[in-house]
Amino acid sequence: MAVSGSPESDLGSFECFQNYTAPEVFVQGLAGQINQQDVEAIIRAQKQMLQRFEKTNEMLSNCNALSNSRFALAQKELKKHTTLLHDMRKDLDNVFKRIRNLKTKLAVQYPAAYADAQNSMLKEEDDEEEEEATSDNDCKNEQVKDILKESLPSDKKEETKRPTIIKNENSSSCESMSSGKISSTSSSDN
Repeated sequence: MAVSGSPESDLGSFECFQNYTAPEVFVQGLAGQINQQDVEAIIRAQKQMLQRFEKTNEMLSNCNALSNSRFALAQKELKKHTTLLHDMRKDLDNVFKRIRNLKTKLAVQYPAAYADAQNSMLKEEDDEEEEEATSDNDCKNEQVKDILKESLPSDKKEETKRPTIIKNENSSSCESMSSGKISSTSSSDN
């Protein structure tokens, strides 16, 4: 028999590996180097992560299915509204075409009355534009005055009081556009 520590005795320790190939023997040797508790802890952690990932995957697939169903509904509604708008545009084009035809017929049949009607409409539009411009300027002027009053010291505020203003139909829109302070000062002036 071979003495322990000799090369022949080392061969005897590998007798249990005689049925395995060289790579299998190498893997078995590495397996003996690894702590089994660490391997089990890693496997447990991987199983927990796998469960979490499966739950997350299921939740994402549910979310995706819900999003697809809502998208399909929204797409149907969008198509319906698009066709409605398209039909409305066709109808409006038809209406304006008829109006243009009526205007041309009226201009041909009654040229004097048509010219008078056109002039009066243009005059009314110009008057409306002028009223809107003046009311916007009045509102802006009142807002500037109120801001100046707030920034002045209290003794100078007394000097800058404005005279009473006669309200017209546009003053209500001015008050609604400005802050509440303007409406309270204008009501105290009356």
